[in-house]
Amino acid sequence: MGREAANSSGAKIGGVPVFRFRVGAKAPASGARALKMTGVRAIALRFAVAVLSATALLAFAQDPPAAPPPAPAKPQDQAKPKPNTDNAAQSAPDQPKWDPLRADKDIEVGKYYMNKGDVDAAIDRFTDAIDAKPGFAIPFRYLGEAYEKKGQKKPAVKAYQRYLDLYPKAEDGEKIRKKIEKLHKEIDKEKAEGG
Repeated sequence: MGREAANSSGAKIGGVPVFRFRVGAKAPASGARALKMTGVRAIALRFAVAVLSATALLAFAQDPPAAPPPAPAKPQDQAKPKPNTDNAAQSAPDQPKWDPLRADKDIEVGKYYMNKGDVDAAIDRFTDAIDAKPGFAIPFRYLGEAYEKKGQKKPAVKAYQRYLDLYPKAEDGEKIRKKIEKLHKEIDKEKAEGG
């Protein structure tokens, strides 16, 4: 190889001086010493300088170490864990009230429970969907179907009516109105027989 000379340009990266070596260059006339290395030793030196420069750059670029964690509290000082209050009908207090994605998932799970025949679980999930997205009409329709399947006619009418209030131009609106009318007749018939 040829001669190598140090370039003292004064350049810095991240506050770290950068040294450049030129292969085959003559020593500058300013009197700087020329490095005379050839072969494998020159390559090894360049590699070592590059690794050290990169290490120094990374060391300066890192954030300062964080403060040490506080000492663990004594067992009598620790608060007892709160009981889990989350269930299908009511979310835990730390959960958001308005959650349209959760409402969609609750409807999906409620329909699954309806197909499996677990009407009570379906009612819980449809109610949870209503809590998660109150102005959403679809869970009211499914809630009405669940109450109707369970034989609870008054809550079914109330749910169906709320569905129509929220979605007056529903495609199945006429069908739901007929269901409401039929349920009202059954309720009136039960009152007449029982009263």
